[in-house]
Amino acid sequence: MEVFRQLKPYFWPEKKLFFGAIACLAVATALGLVYPNLLRYLIDDVITQKQFQLVPRLALVVVVVVSMKGMFQFLHGLCGGRLGNRVAYHLRNALYNKLQYLSFQYYDQARTGDLMSRLTADLEAIRQFIGFGFAQLLNVMLMLVFGMGMMFSINWKLALLTMITMPFLAFTAIRFEGKIHPAFRMVRQSLSTMTTAVQENITGVRTVKSFAREPHEVTKFSARNEDYKAMNIETSGIWAKYFPIMEILANLSVVTLLGVGGYMVIENTITLGELVACFSLIWYIIGPMWGLGFHINNFTQTKASGEKILEVLNHYMHVKDQQEAIALKSEHVKGHVRFDHVTFSYPEKQPALYDFSVDAPPGSVIGLLGSTGSGKTTVISLLMRAYNVKEGKVMLDGQDIRSLQVESYRNQIATVFQETFLFSSTIRNNISYGRKDVTMDDIIRAAKLSKAHDFIMELPEGYDTVVGERGLGLSGGQKQRIAIARALIKDPKILVLDDATSAVDMETEHEIQAGFGEVMKGRTTFIIAHRISSLKHADEIIVLDKGRIVQRGTHQDLLQQEGLYRQTYDIQYADGPQKSAASSQAAATKDTDVDALNHSPLQERRLAH
Repeated sequence: MEVFRQLKPYFWPEKKLFFGAIACLAVATALGLVYPNLLRYLIDDVITQKQFQLVPRLALVVVVVVSMKGMFQFLHGLCGGRLGNRVAYHLRNALYNKLQYLSFQYYDQARTGDLMSRLTADLEAIRQFIGFGFAQLLNVMLMLVFGMGMMFSINWKLALLTMITMPFLAFTAIRFEGKIHPAFRMVRQSLSTMTTAVQENITGVRTVKSFAREPHEVTKFSARNEDYKAMNIETSGIWAKYFPIMEILANLSVVTLLGVGGYMVIENTITLGELVACFSLIWYIIGPMWGLGFHINNFTQTKASGEKILEVLNHYMHVKDQQEAIALKSEHVKGHVRFDHVTFSYPEKQPALYDFSVDAPPGSVIGLLGSTGSGKTTVISLLMRAYNVKEGKVMLDGQDIRSLQVESYRNQIATVFQETFLFSSTIRNNISYGRKDVTMDDIIRAAKLSKAHDFIMELPEGYDTVVGERGLGLSGGQKQRIAIARALIKDPKILVLDDATSAVDMETEHEIQAGFGEVMKGRTTFIIAHRISSLKHADEIIVLDKGRIVQRGTHQDLLQQEGLYRQTYDIQYADGPQKSAASSQAAATKDTDVDALNHSPLQERRLAH
């Protein structure tokens, strides 16, 4: 019951419905005991004594009892239904809320299909059990206690002989529970794996078709479907093994009752009416015992589902507000970012960043260049506090970002990711996603700065055009420009561009960068790019290789050094006029340019550092 103890906060506020459902079911169960007594009365006092004038009165009692039992069963269903739905509502909200605030570290390993399974199938299992299953399980106990009590009141010897097989039935049911619970856990896991495969296939259907890999995907799904089928067949085998045994043990009680009871009627130890009443009561007891396997099955499924839901609800949040965390106000934030000797590694991996330091004064532009896996994205992730720094500090305006409220801190940052994600909504809503108080003029201004306004106006419904799921229906460049507009409209103190113009052509990139020139004024900007053209105007360019800073300086400064930056430049501008011009300039003005750069405020701060 540990699982349900932990789930108590979600159903205990509805305890009135909980106890109401149990009470109504208990009354309905107790009223069911009237039937055996009515049979005994009908046979012994009406038929045997030939008091047939009592039959109408007896029929009226049956009608009243049936009506009352039906009414209480209806109230049980009403209370149970409301209870289950309210508990599911509370749990669904808690799960979704937790998923919103779980850190990036959790989603690095989480699978979408698995999470969807927990929000649907597992939650439904708990809803059914809390609403009806628990009361039904308790009802089994009530029926056993009430039925056995009445049988012992009629004839304790007959009752004792009839119940002789019940301990064996209970033992078999307990063994069944011990086998079926692990089996259902494996079934749930297999279903989650299969659901994930379907979700990934639907998400990547364009890739599948472009590579003509439909047969491969069918084969891969068939293997997981086969595994799911095998798990279900194994579970069915457990049912097939234990249920016949339980049925045989239950029917032995009936055989014992009829054999011993019939002999006792012949010997006049009990009346025929009492035997018929006991026969009715034994089915009243055997019914729940036969259904015990179903209730145990329901219980074990719910326990497995509850464990998976609690795994999410109890998951440790790596990034969260500290006690007395400081809430930032936009008007007080300047945007001075500083990385102070930061070393960081992802869980169970080698460090992705070694002794990284950079000082970005308000309004400065910092460029990050490096090959895949060099640590560029890690820098941005730490800046966004997607992960907590273990060695060193990341500071905003002289304060460690770990001492700031996460939400208020991230409100100061707007990010354009390399992989653009758009919601299945209107373009207007996608652009205004980062702000609540936004006007149409603000949306149009941001769209013009990102060079998205013209193509938006060419769409049939303009800004009210609904984009498809994940932005399908728009080109990569169009999606990226909308994402840039979404970042600009937030009016952030810190702007992060993670290869934000990778999906647009060179001409559009130049136009967008011209718009960035106006937007970047007064904002601290971090640019990740593979194109030198995106970094040329940065105040400082950090060149990373395998997590270490190998070069740093301005564009002109780095062109005059032998290293990764110059190699990248030569590759991108090979045989171009810019290369020959840059080479001539490097040969003629090397010394004077360096002297001039060394006297800039940012360069002096960088060299002093």
